Amino acid sequence: MSKLAKAHGKIIKSSFTVPKWAKNRHVQTIWPRFIQKRMPLSYQMERLTLPDNDFVDVAWGPKPEEVSGIVVLFHGLEGSIKSHYANDMMANLSVNGWQVVMMHYRGCSGVPNLNPRAYHSGETGDPSFFLEWLSDKFPRVPKVGIGFSLGGNMLLKLLGENPAQKWLQAAVAISSPLKLSECAKSINHGFSRVYQKYLLNSMKSTLRKKMEYIDYRKLIQLTKDDVDSMTSFNEFDEKVTAPLHGFEDAKDYYEKCSAYHFLSAIHCPTLVLHSIDDPFMNHLVVPKEEDLARSVTVELSERGGHVGFMQGSIFNPRVWLHERVKQFVSDVLPINSYCRYTNSGC
Repeated sequence: MSKLAKAHGKIIKSSFTVPKWAKNRHVQTIWPRFIQKRMPLSYQMERLTLPDNDFVDVAWGPKPEEVSGIVVLFHGLEGSIKSHYANDMMANLSVNGWQVVMMHYRGCSGVPNLNPRAYHSGETGDPSFFLEWLSDKFPRVPKVGIGFSLGGNMLLKLLGENPAQKWLQAAVAISSPLKLSECAKSINHGFSRVYQKYLLNSMKSTLRKKMEYIDYRKLIQLTKDDVDSMTSFNEFDEKVTAPLHGFEDAKDYYEKCSAYHFLSAIHCPTLVLHSIDDPFMNHLVVPKEEDLARSVTVELSERGGHVGFMQGSIFNPRVWLHERVKQFVSDVLPINSYCRYTNSGC
């Protein structure tokens, strides 16, 4: 029995402590997006052509003189390098010889993609291609993956689908919607509908633009007016995400793409950072220890919002995530190595 008891991962209490001024989960969620000052960041974009002749744009952070490791970021729903969490995490981790890079999903870099399909919470084909490309480019450089929200769900699913993968030595998933059906329900209630409306408007705008140069009539039975009338993620996923990406309906999509089902198959050291009060979700998304592979640790906090985790005083606020992730990455990636940065790897 003792051996069986040690065969799964663990759930631990987070070291994050919430300040009095930011106990509300919506303050935690909104503050870093709209109030917290962005960190200065320089980055370069590179276009990567995909096997189906579509493309994704890759953002490279500041180039170190010597690379000791690579940190790979995956953004959230309708995110980009301009998203607060991506910008500031890249800026914070561009130290110790770490090269930080982020792959934009199709259509998320400010340029619409070429094909009807886009991306979704469980789309791991493009990220797998990108990671393989990155491994070929830097074959001997250790790498850590970090996924935010939708990107976290995708990353966990990718690792569970490919337990023997050599792309990443470790991973972090932050505020991930591990059970998509529960998240679709939760974000459609109360003040959380504000977030849903904000994100849904962006998704609908992107689709309308693509409908101007792509004939969708054989793929989805919708007019631009039909797109405008959609009011929930569930409706969008039922009428757009599912048919465009080969799912029977929204329920089928949610069931097959929820990372919750893949947590038991992950082999590399993986940290899942999650707040129970996340307004995008509910308590049902939190896995049990027996659902986790031995390599997976879920770090839970009572408060923190969605990709929030604000600490400090209201006059000098800081994001706890930055230091926590930096600590985890430091345990995996070497510091001050003599690996020279070249296009052919090290």
